Amino acid sequence: MTTLLLQAQQGGGWSMIIMMVAVFAIMYFFMIRPQQKKQKQIQAYQNSLAVGDKVCVAGGIYGKVKSVDHATGKVSVEVAQGVVITVDKTAVYRDMSDLPMAK
Repeated sequence: MTTLLLQAQQGGGWSMIIMMVAVFAIMYFFMIRPQQKKQKQIQAYQNSLAVGDKVCVAGGIYGKVKSVDHATGKVSVEVAQGVVITVDKTAVYRDMSDLPMAK
């Protein structure tokens, strides 16, 4: 009986390490890696902003880009006729030009 317990304890160390590595690998491929790819896509989009782009700003505000200052990272967005707000470039999340409801 004692030898069975000792054998179970000795083999359990490697299986625990293998299990932890497997869990980390699963988390990396299903959670961390896709999030990193999405962040790179958002950052590339923010760096390619141009005047006239229809965008969605943080907080769900829709508008059209009126000016972009890449040096300071500020973007002027027209949200209504004659109403222009200035936001940080990192607050622009989505391109809305493909949606018919975006104005």
